[in-house]
Amino acid sequence: MAGAATRSKFSLSKYFREVKSEMRKVSWLNRKELKTYTWVVIIIVFVFSLFIGAADWVFAKLLGVLGILGV
Repeated sequence: MAGAATRSKFSLSKYFREVKSEMRKVSWLNRKELKTYTWVVIIIVFVFSLFIGAADWVFAKLLGVLGILGV
């Protein structure tokens, strides 16, 4: 088969060496940034859960008034 890509044999040790090499290139957060971003995520999740809960309640009441949903 002309032009077919040749496959190299998978090496678990080579894989982990490459993972270790790539992990050294990662820009890690410091403790202050981690705390800040964690609180941002918690607050956003809380706000969105309130919004979705309120929307669900409103739609349930609306469908109940219309007689579509037996609420």
